[in-house]
Amino acid sequence: MTAGFEALRFNFRGVGASTGSFDQGIGEREDVSSAISWLEKKSPDLPLALIGFSFGAWVGLQIGCNDPRIKALTGIGLPLDSYNFDFLCANRKPTLLIVGSQDQFCSQESFDLLARRLPDTSRALKINKADHFFADHVDQVQKLIADFFRNLELN
Repeated sequence: MTAGFEALRFNFRGVGASTGSFDQGIGEREDVSSAISWLEKKSPDLPLALIGFSFGAWVGLQIGCNDPRIKALTGIGLPLDSYNFDFLCANRKPTLLIVGSQDQFCSQESFDLLARRLPDTSRALKINKADHFFADHVDQVQKLIADFFRNLELN
């Protein structure tokens, strides 16, 4: 546990040593829900938040927006050129979205359009000169996320 949070990092079905195979985001939603349920049982007294990267952000944020157990969300490296993130426009939970200004899977036009449509509970940030994987910018991403969660009251 760090800073009052438990962390769980998992692979989607078919990734690494996981069983199953890629399911176009359908079965992966089940993976996220199962992970949330497992973590809730492990740490029932802690508020739950969700952080996802790239495809994991697309899948996880969909579940997190609608799951009342999740109190805050973070999406990193949103692949807006491949997946629809319009569901975030109705999300009222505290949310941090981070992309790089040179992300090869997220055009700046798409990100700017989404950012303008988000509710005031969301923050959409670009890291200048960062690519999809935030090479040489990981420390900046970590600081933004730490600051976001440090300023929340999740109870």
